[in-house]
Amino acid sequence: MSHTVLFKWFKLAGPRVGSLLLLFLLFSSIGTPSALGQRKVSKSYPASKDVRVELKNISGTITVESWNKDQIKLTATFESPAATFTPRQLENGLVIDLMGDNRGRGDVGNVNFRLQVPVNCAVDLETRRGNINVSNIRSTLVRAHVSTEGDITLVNISAKHVIAQNLMGLITFDGDFWNNGTYEFKSGQGEISIRIPHDSAFSLMAVAPARKISLGQFWNNRFKTLGNGRKYVGDVGDGRATVMVTNFRGGITFLRR
Repeated sequence: MSHTVLFKWFKLAGPRVGSLLLLFLLFSSIGTPSALGQRKVSKSYPASKDVRVELKNISGTITVESWNKDQIKLTATFESPAATFTPRQLENGLVIDLMGDNRGRGDVGNVNFRLQVPVNCAVDLETRRGNINVSNIRSTLVRAHVSTEGDITLVNISAKHVIAQNLMGLITFDGDFWNNGTYEFKSGQGEISIRIPHDSAFSLMAVAPARKISLGQFWNNRFKTLGNGRKYVGDVGDGRATVMVTNFRGGITFLRR
């Protein structure tokens, strides 16, 4: 709206109504992303067959999901004070290292990432604080690490190696185990939920000192239990995958689908 039109409105409305209108416009502008100091960046990169994405965030939400394109689309929303952002495209993928790019800086605002990747993309994700969400990935690696507080949600995942670790927050895995694959889930405080097919075969070591472990329909009499149900060691089926689950102050639950 032009300054001339605004001046006419204020003149016709009178000083009191004009002042209220001015305050309304001021607060409306404060609510916009630009006034809040946010900026949004979107970039696309070509993807090779064996593509890999490595992302080290400082704080903020990371969301990774697959799509039917041979490219990586990166969308990032920066909160003030904005972090330095220098993605590096390599021969086999993309590296985003906000920890390294902003080393030595005192205060950096949240950065929320959304990555759309090919379904076979290996993902290695890390943040100090914030949630990590990964869905619909079939690859060799899915790693999600929150060094302080944040939930980790891995849905429709089929990967040879899966690692999910946080200090405080929920860990949810809904996927399947590969033959000779390795799967590690570890939390300091929160709930760990693992939902897998009914015919899954794996060798398990599960430890939860503060809570009883629920194996549900995967329990069998070949399991050795210690600490009144707070540690289980044993095989389901022929134990083709290796699964290690540790939760120091929360529970562990296995669900069958």
